[in-house]
Amino acid sequence: MPQFVFDPSVSSTVAIAPDERTQLMHRYWMAANYLAVGQIFLQDNPLLREPLRPEHIKPRLLGHWGTSPGLNLIYVHLNRLIVEENASIIYLAGPGHGGPALVANVYLEGTYSEIYPDVTPDLAGMRRLFRQFSTPGGIPSHVSVPTPGSIHEGGELGYVLTHAFGAAFDNPDLIVAAVVGDGEAETGPLEGSWKSTSFLNPARDGAVLPILHLNGYKISGPTVLGRADDADVAHMLGGHGYDVHFVDGDDPMIIHQQLATTLDTCLARIRSIQRDARSVGAPNVVERPRWPAIVLRTPKGWTGPDTVDGQPVEGTFRAHQVPLPRARSNPTELAALEAWLRSYEPETLFDDRGAFVAELAALAPKGDRRMGASPFANGGRLLATLDLPDFRAYAIDVPSAATIQRESTRQFGEMVRDTFGRNAGAKNFRLFCPDETNSNRLSSVFDVENRCFVGRRLDIDDHVAADGRVMEVLSEHLCEGWLEGYLLTGRHGLFVTYESFAMVCASMIVQHTKWLEEATHLKWRAPIASLNILLTSTCWRNDHNGFSHQGPGLIDVMLSKRGTVARIYLPPDANSLLSVADHCLRSRNYVNLIVIDKQPQLQWLSIDDACQHAARGASTWSWASNTEGGSEPDVVLACAGDTATLETVAAAWWLRRVAPEIRVRVVNVIDLMSLFDPSIHPHGMDDARFAALFTRDKPVIFAFHGYQYAIHQLVHRRPDPARFHVRGFNEQGTTTTPFDMVVLNGMSRYHLVSLAVKYSGLEGGRIAALRADMAARIDESVRYSREHFEDPADVRGWKWSDA
Repeated sequence: MPQFVFDPSVSSTVAIAPDERTQLMHRYWMAANYLAVGQIFLQDNPLLREPLRPEHIKPRLLGHWGTSPGLNLIYVHLNRLIVEENASIIYLAGPGHGGPALVANVYLEGTYSEIYPDVTPDLAGMRRLFRQFSTPGGIPSHVSVPTPGSIHEGGELGYVLTHAFGAAFDNPDLIVAAVVGDGEAETGPLEGSWKSTSFLNPARDGAVLPILHLNGYKISGPTVLGRADDADVAHMLGGHGYDVHFVDGDDPMIIHQQLATTLDTCLARIRSIQRDARSVGAPNVVERPRWPAIVLRTPKGWTGPDTVDGQPVEGTFRAHQVPLPRARSNPTELAALEAWLRSYEPETLFDDRGAFVAELAALAPKGDRRMGASPFANGGRLLATLDLPDFRAYAIDVPSAATIQRESTRQFGEMVRDTFGRNAGAKNFRLFCPDETNSNRLSSVFDVENRCFVGRRLDIDDHVAADGRVMEVLSEHLCEGWLEGYLLTGRHGLFVTYESFAMVCASMIVQHTKWLEEATHLKWRAPIASLNILLTSTCWRNDHNGFSHQGPGLIDVMLSKRGTVARIYLPPDANSLLSVADHCLRSRNYVNLIVIDKQPQLQWLSIDDACQHAARGASTWSWASNTEGGSEPDVVLACAGDTATLETVAAAWWLRRVAPEIRVRVVNVIDLMSLFDPSIHPHGMDDARFAALFTRDKPVIFAFHGYQYAIHQLVHRRPDPARFHVRGFNEQGTTTTPFDMVVLNGMSRYHLVSLAVKYSGLEGGRIAALRADMAARIDESVRYSREHFEDPADVRGWKWSDA
């Protein structure tokens, strides 16, 4: 390539004449642009072998043109870098609705036709390619799951950089080109993502090359960075630690040369940083390197119509979506569309058969070097089984139920510690947590691992090192997004966070769930490790944080997802947690939500019983029931969640003392999805098993960890669902004691006893007396906590006894 010195402080530059390679790349770019326009507009006559007519135009014009030319430009130039520099690169498109561009490029490089043989590299295949875009039964307008080479969908803006860094972690030879749209750059998660360089270790990780594509506009207005001058943009990125390179203009030949030279410079800098960090005898990484970043300024809708109906289009917000929306019905717009398409000279880009001409096709990388075929963008191809320790080795000896207390997550922390140790050589496991690893009782991991931080460290730092794999940053968005990128490129991990703040990134989890749902329909997408989420510091035990930290909403979010992907587990104790976690860490293509608190809690099950209970999903706890010989109960006390289990079993204990004539069955649910009908979720239980647990007609008092209407949703198809009386979190919270929290939400043992008595069939006078007794106990517990700032001793120290 011709050498070109570009000074970003100079507003215009004279370039030398383009060489043959530049001309070929330009034509390649024209071909990609042509295919992008064709996907948006055409349903027939894909190469204009006859004059364009209204019936050749789709009846509904859907898609976005404005970002496509810039995305195409970048793809063509990254191809050149791969071929000439033997670089391993994947492409993440952050701008929304960039589908036409990326689909066009993976079609031109041949990957698309290999994966989708019906979309052949000829006239008929191009017609199919156009017809499938944004049409029923076709493909979305985003760079989505069906797009080869994609691990990121740009529909929900803000996450391209966090996914990119997650992909680069522990992939030392990989460069992740992350295109950031200037609209996307206005989002909070993206702004936080620039800080990811403080966690990227050049000695063992790959590199992320951010390309901030500033075309100036969102849907109908200017963007902040698009209107900022170069100095302000450079200061912003420079403050985040980047070495900023500008490419700016609207003359394609000049831009081709500037971008090629800039990419060469950036690649050389990346390799220099990595070489220095990896050389024999190189010191540990102490300072954060200044990684390169590119700011690319090109017109929105570049090479599209200049004006439509007297209004400027190219370089304005009007180029964002469909610049000629009436092309099917308006002869003037139809003619403009034909002129636009013919301006790319498709007859010089595709041969008589409609295939990409050989001299241009030769510019693309070959085999797995193609960005659409890279195994890093189909991470299941690279996935190695996680070497897990025997979870039984961390089990608690439970001599009898509800007699000892332990911090359940601390036991799991020991298992995670040894998982790190066993996979140290594979370098394929990380823990992601917003500065809460110790708080969540997982501190055992620091026996073998450190917190990752690439930058200046102090003597007082606790387990902080550049080569750590415990990823702590105070951003749920970053933690979750890093993990997604890590998983999608073929590794394993765990995201741990406070329950209420998981909602910060709930939409990200939803998007990943949707990704997996779609991926299950694509045989070419190899299964990846599941997204495993552990929620602790739950709504019931945020004693000092109060109402702001009390919210179990992620359970409701995940309940709405398809059964092919979503799983929700509510282990009541340590041994149950170990069994569930082992299953989740071994699973593929799921989103596993595990909810359990970190505080000391009663332990219920031996490890063998816990494994059997987890396998069943829900079980009768006979030892807590008083239905001799398996007889039919008068009332069922059901529970799901650790605090709900405590209050339910304590209620059963109280009923034995105050109303022993009431036959009580205690049922614990560990797999929330087991309550679904099997037609809705594969873990759902059939009616016969449901009746065996909950009877067909007896009242069920159900204590639930989350919002109570979720249980009503789960059982609404079952016989007589009105007999389920659910108590759960109902937005009553404050800074208070653990027992006062369950009292506030009507889920205390005394509330549950009162409900059981009410629906049990006892005589009226007896019911009134017992319920009055329970009300008095509730009042006394509230009075005691207000006076002594702790719960009554008989509540704090309650254990199960048969006496």
